[in-house]
Amino acid sequence: MDTATARLLAHYRAWQNIRMFASVAALPPGEAAKQRQTLFSSIIGTLNHNYVVDRIWQAHLSGEDHGFKARNVILHPELHALWSAQQTMDCWWQDWSESQTAASLVETVNFRFVGGKPGAMTRGAILLHVVNHVTYHQGWIAEMFHQVPAKAPATDLPVYLQELAHAGASGAPEWDTGRVPLE
Repeated sequence: MDTATARLLAHYRAWQNIRMFASVAALPPGEAAKQRQTLFSSIIGTLNHNYVVDRIWQAHLSGEDHGFKARNVILHPELHALWSAQQTMDCWWQDWSESQTAASLVETVNFRFVGGKPGAMTRGAILLHVVNHVTYHQGWIAEMFHQVPAKAPATDLPVYLQELAHAGASGAPEWDTGRVPLE
């Protein structure tokens, strides 16, 4: 992975989260926390899972112990608090990607999975994993939107690239501030 792709992916995942959190905030009251037939029990549960996994990989990249014994922890049961934490995390990934070099992206990081088994991945592969992970579970959330029923946001990479190209012609994109109207 090259440095431009790393920056693109970090910004893309932040854009995905802006769109998803704004759409979740717009759902009727109670729908985000409503118990559903899904592994993480709710939209809030799935968003928390994404955040916890971000923190785990952040710790691996920083050479720190993440301290998690499970990936299904609810750190922030309220959407506004979770969104605040996720914004901080998204900024961390963007700053991290900006600081990478071609050499650092191919460095191998040794770590332990939550279950204790050892693992090793390059820094670039870790970034690719966290982006794919968010995309995967946002698909789960999109399915839960259909249960509401509500229209899920489009968070696909081609949509992001189209908006990015349009913004390049007209100035900063509307979503660039990272602010989502949460109550």
